Amino acid sequence: MILYIAEKPSLGRAIADVLPKPHKKGDGFITAANGDCVSWCIGHLLEQAEPDAYDDAFKSWKLEHLPIVPQTWKLMPKTKTRSQLTVLRKLVKQASAIINAGDPDREGQLLVDEVIVYLGVKGDKLNQVQRLLISDLNPQAVKRALGQLRSNREFIPLSTSALARSRADWLYGMNMTRAYTIQGRKVGYQGVLSVGRVQTPLLGLVVRRDDEIANFKPKSFYEVLAHLVTDQQQTFTAKWQPSEACQPYMDEDGRVLAKGLAENVVARINGKPAQVTKIEAKDKRQNPPLPYSLSALQIDAAKRFGLSAKEVLDTCQSLYERHKLITYPRSDSRYLPKEQHALAPKVLDAVLKGATALVDGCEAPNAKLKSKAWDDSKVDAHHAIIPTEKVANLSSLSSNEAKLYQHVARQYLAQFYPAYIYAETAVEVTIAGGSFTTKARQDKSLGWKQLYKRLATVNQASSNSSSTSSDDDNDDTVQSLPPLVKGQILQCERGELLDKMTQAPKNFTDATLLGAMTGISRYVTNSDIKKILKETDGLGTEATRAGIIELLFKRGYLVRQGKSILATPVGVGLIRSLPESATTPDMTALWENSLDAISQKRLKYDAFMQPLLSQLDNLITQASSQLPSALQGVASSAPKRSFKKPYKKKTKAKS
Repeated sequence: MILYIAEKPSLGRAIADVLPKPHKKGDGFITAANGDCVSWCIGHLLEQAEPDAYDDAFKSWKLEHLPIVPQTWKLMPKTKTRSQLTVLRKLVKQASAIINAGDPDREGQLLVDEVIVYLGVKGDKLNQVQRLLISDLNPQAVKRALGQLRSNREFIPLSTSALARSRADWLYGMNMTRAYTIQGRKVGYQGVLSVGRVQTPLLGLVVRRDDEIANFKPKSFYEVLAHLVTDQQQTFTAKWQPSEACQPYMDEDGRVLAKGLAENVVARINGKPAQVTKIEAKDKRQNPPLPYSLSALQIDAAKRFGLSAKEVLDTCQSLYERHKLITYPRSDSRYLPKEQHALAPKVLDAVLKGATALVDGCEAPNAKLKSKAWDDSKVDAHHAIIPTEKVANLSSLSSNEAKLYQHVARQYLAQFYPAYIYAETAVEVTIAGGSFTTKARQDKSLGWKQLYKRLATVNQASSNSSSTSSDDDNDDTVQSLPPLVKGQILQCERGELLDKMTQAPKNFTDATLLGAMTGISRYVTNSDIKKILKETDGLGTEATRAGIIELLFKRGYLVRQGKSILATPVGVGLIRSLPESATTPDMTALWENSLDAISQKRLKYDAFMQPLLSQLDNLITQASSQLPSALQGVASSAPKRSFKKPYKKKTKAKS
């Protein structure tokens, strides 16, 4: 008997649907006509043991116990799902072969692997376990996946990476939470002070941003516009570019701070002749935006629809599991395997039948085109989120489901349109010895952009995200220009002084906080660490980011005011009580980089864990030597929680 162990019941049912019928349904499993069996986990069936499982003395929270470091790690069955573990125990003994059908990511890999090992599978039976990777729950896609089984041993590094993450989070979260909660009581704070290697640096980003805004002192700066006219009475404007001689009157961002200097420029150019001294006209191409990863979709949906990261994740899970309209949503990839291009005609057909409004007024997509999204070198266990071959019935979807399905579908459609081509003209005009510049853009061929014209019209208030536009799209100097030639003489009708104020940084929103998590290298303070990180290195994973943000709200560390996300007094007090290394993203960004290296076989498990243990010793010593005085007089704003279990292992969404 072959036993398929899926991550969730919904995935298990999808596998069973393509196995020989009739089926016999049991309690927690389905048996096919050929005797093969499908069962499932319900998220994590096992969790890291609490400290008191290692020593009864750890039931009491005492500084002298810290750091608690298990010599032999223990996993415990989760109480609520213990019965399903019992079901799997029987089936594993009966099975002649086992297939790991966890979700296609590092947590999904570990989730099933740890059950297989916990249930005592050893020797050849363990070595012969196979891996089934499913990213689309429709029957035809599941059948294809069953024809592409791989050895589970190929995924040992991925599983090891997840195991290292799980243990490191336990060590850091459990010990730091106990240390600061104990110290917090000494200054009168009665709540649990939860510290985590991802949640705390994320809170630190918000606290520091709030501080920047509170301490911001606005200053005036000045710009000059020249209003120009041709002999044919055609008008346009150009902006003054200060010369080297103006540097003493400018700030580090190139803004002129001396009003008198700008006023002098206005006076000098009023009514004066101007000459076109430079014209550069170029045809430019902009390729289609890549399909979505979860974070890219969450950021875009927050900007366009005001949806939180959790709302997007929950909606995508429904579109994937319940409606089977999109592929696996917890993906960090924006690329597709080349072989998937062969399915394009069927996927396009489904999209055009189910969401015809997406191509209203547009040319038809060309299934033969192959954008840069198809790149095997950038695809591992999972690929970008795209529509499936199932035709959507939009009227049967919720408002958010319909919005996100169409958003994913539009991004996929874009891969089958040519590049957007436009002519860009940059003009330099000299007036009374000063340089003034402007730009103009003219569409030559909309290509994929035609898909987004209607979206832009419907949602004028939202600026195009980086996933669907270039930075140039938001350049406020781009305007229509009359025909111009180099050397042409113009007239400056008047100069205009623009009196502006520097703006404080903006509060974080769901979109910008997710953006910070996915490109954390921008916020890393240590230059040596910054060099190691890639621009795409982030805090947390696609599967956990939404949950981490929501956790900070639940614990009373963050609060929403409209779209803005602010730190509460408790959140501020916690960050100001912790050492800087615990509140900046440097350490945890380096962790994520190392975990990725483990999954790629570039780093060993011990090489990651040993430095962590040394670092933890230092952090606990530091916590013991000083009181969190910033929390004195601060009342807990989170629901009361037991001191027994302040740290909970992150689990994946149940179905």
